[in-house]
Amino acid sequence: MYNGTWVNNERSGNGVAVSEEGTFYTGEWSLNLRHGNGTEKWTDGAVYQGEYLEGKKVGRGVFRWADGSTYEGEFNENMIQGKGIYKWADGRVYDGLWKQNKMEGEGVFIWEDGRRYEGQYLDDKKHGHGKFSWPDGRLYDGKWYDGRQHGVGTYTAADGRTRQGEWAEGKRVKWLDSGNSTQGGDSKYSSRV
Repeated sequence: MYNGTWVNNERSGNGVAVSEEGTFYTGEWSLNLRHGNGTEKWTDGAVYQGEYLEGKKVGRGVFRWADGSTYEGEFNENMIQGKGIYKWADGRVYDGLWKQNKMEGEGVFIWEDGRRYEGQYLDDKKHGHGKFSWPDGRLYDGKWYDGRQHGVGTYTAADGRTRQGEWAEGKRVKWLDSGNSTQGGDSKYSSRV
């Protein structure tokens, strides 16, 4: 059902449409497609407010999911793409780059308990160089692969002591400097995220 302006028997200009499934759209149209600014509401309570291009979410917008999570930023071809901030209902926040609905590129991820990761992502996982900090002052600054510490990195303890080491699949393999800490996969030197 559509209520709005028509041009040459096509939806064009401002109008309101309700689909058979109950999805509600109000906003601009061109050649029977959502085009320009608009608001779309789904029956589960999710809402998108932003730009459309030829029927797809393209440009800037805000998406609010029924669970309370929100994304504000860029869209392309109906997907989260470009720069934006995603806030989960449980308090986690990611501010950074996206590619096809996944974190990809530089970004900052903050957990509600104060943990923080700042660095590179690939396919929704920490990948490349990044810094992971804990609320007690500990810090890992180094390489990541497939979401885990992997490669050379620097670990700073809560008391400020710094050590350089090598990690594999999230566990410390060895220290590369000459400190007196224990060798092996001591879990206090892994992020477990």
